[in-house]
Amino acid sequence: MVRIMDKKNNNSDEVILKVEDLCMFFGKRNYVKKAVNNVSFDIRKGEVFGLVGESGCGKTTTGRTIIRLYDATSGNVYFKGQRIVAGTGSYKNELRNIKKEKKKLNAEKPADYENELKKLDERTELLKKEIKSAVHDHKAANSSKLAKNIQMIYQDPVASLDPRMTVREIISEGLVIQGVKDKKLIQEKVYEILETVGLVREHADRYPHEFSGGQRQRIGIARSIIMQPEMIIADEPISALDVSIRAQVINLLNDLRNSMGLTVLFIAHDLSVVKYFSDRIGVMYFGNMVELATSDELFAHPLHPYTRSLLSAIPLPDPNAEKGRVRMHYDPLADHEYSEEEPEFREVGEGHFVRCTQKEFEQYKKDLESPAK
Repeated sequence: MVRIMDKKNNNSDEVILKVEDLCMFFGKRNYVKKAVNNVSFDIRKGEVFGLVGESGCGKTTTGRTIIRLYDATSGNVYFKGQRIVAGTGSYKNELRNIKKEKKKLNAEKPADYENELKKLDERTELLKKEIKSAVHDHKAANSSKLAKNIQMIYQDPVASLDPRMTVREIISEGLVIQGVKDKKLIQEKVYEILETVGLVREHADRYPHEFSGGQRQRIGIARSIIMQPEMIIADEPISALDVSIRAQVINLLNDLRNSMGLTVLFIAHDLSVVKYFSDRIGVMYFGNMVELATSDELFAHPLHPYTRSLLSAIPLPDPNAEKGRVRMHYDPLADHEYSEEEPEFREVGEGHFVRCTQKEFEQYKKDLESPAK
């Protein structure tokens, strides 16, 4: 039988990754797609942080922006206290607004014209310093060092492997880029990693097309862990695999997490898997983080209507219970009233955050305190 291992809560209180107001927008000024919009969360050393949501909600873009495959529009990402991602879009947007205010001020010439102009000039200088600092930190974050400490496992095991390279070349590529020249050492490390992920030494000289989907994903995992990273970003690593293979890959990731002390950002849309693998879960919808809590808390007390909708979509293994399962539909226009107040990310319970207005916040607090919950 294929098993799914229970997660182990061996994480510490040390924050290894901190994401602050991260934004990733695509398109021109006239048409901007807000793929990630003011997303904030942190990941503690040794934990698995699950990021879930429907296709197109921005979870993969979040992972790729963290690892700098995309240049963030605005916001910051800190890895072990060092700023590795620094977007300047919000600063530049504010500078444009200040320019408009100056133009309006010069046209109207109010009584306190000098004072208002001085304030705008001071704010302009401060923003320019922030931009300079952000650019400096972004460049100073050594890409090679970042690649060694944070690695990514991609969703598609076929597209992420070069068909012209052997497994040996694929797995050892990171070592070669880092400057390792000892061929014997590289060979031994490749063999060791292959056996660690459940493959054999004879696979080293084969090409990706000679393997099954599950084996290709194991090769992708081997490529990421040979660098001995501190953190792995797993971007839906099981969604392209057969159901019978998914548990094997999850078990492998869990074993590697415990044996190597890895921290994992686990991106997925299968909540039934995320529940057993993640310590905490963040739920994304339309580029926004709408709820964040521990795995047990989120499943026991889902508060945001979208989270409830996602949980209601999980199939039940009992055929009789499955027949009676009620599917909840999430309609943002009907479920929320944002005309008078914009929602904010608020802590409703200890470690349980929800994107809501003040009125919703009060209701969610009552829901948590209700015995029916």
